[in-house]
Amino acid sequence: MTSDPIADLKGRLVVSCQAPDDSPLRCTAIMAAMARAAERGGAHGIRAEGAADVAAIVAAVDLPVIGIKKIRGRTYDRVFITPGFDDAAEIAAAGAQIIALDGTPRDREGPDDLPVLVRRLHEELGVLVMADVDCVASGRFAADAGADLVSTTLSGYTGNEPTPDEPDIALIEALAAVLSVPVVAEGRIWSREHVAAAFSAGAHAAVVGSAITNVVLSTRRLVGGLPS
Repeated sequence: MTSDPIADLKGRLVVSCQAPDDSPLRCTAIMAAMARAAERGGAHGIRAEGAADVAAIVAAVDLPVIGIKKIRGRTYDRVFITPGFDDAAEIAAAGAQIIALDGTPRDREGPDDLPVLVRRLHEELGVLVMADVDCVASGRFAADAGADLVSTTLSGYTGNEPTPDEPDIALIEALAAVLSVPVVAEGRIWSREHVAAAFSAGAHAAVVGSAITNVVLSTRRLVGGLPS
């Protein structure tokens, strides 16, 4: 791993090693093992949630780690991905080189708006910032706030419409066309064709989670194809 995580991730796959609280896989040791398996399979980065998992994964792999802290019990209509400075500081102390956070212009709790929060993460923690967004307007807002990367993580989750089943390739393409910062494709990437489409649309990197590490959800999708 070089000293430039963004360069490390260019044209590469990031695997999100997370498990819901009610999953049989919800164990820090299992998340670290998943990260090692992803590294062996060719992943060039890991996304992880919570200080314990981040620290274990940083110790387990020689890859850039994108860290987040989720505020439990919140739904997508509220900011819950690394909402404040203290949340980010906890993840940075665990060893994450990149902090991912909600990059939408929605109201945030605490004294810092997004530009102030990004500046503090840069200056006080010395970490890079990846902004999870839901639309082009949010992407512009996050880039103007100083985010180092913009990710499509929240596409399909913050509005009132049903969440699509496919990745938002159109948003990836639109963001790549108007932003000067790298665009990361994330959300509902289930196949190698989806990965290829994301990069063709201009993605700098692609994050895949459920298709690899959410065994319960992946199994349910396949079971759905069984004859009735």
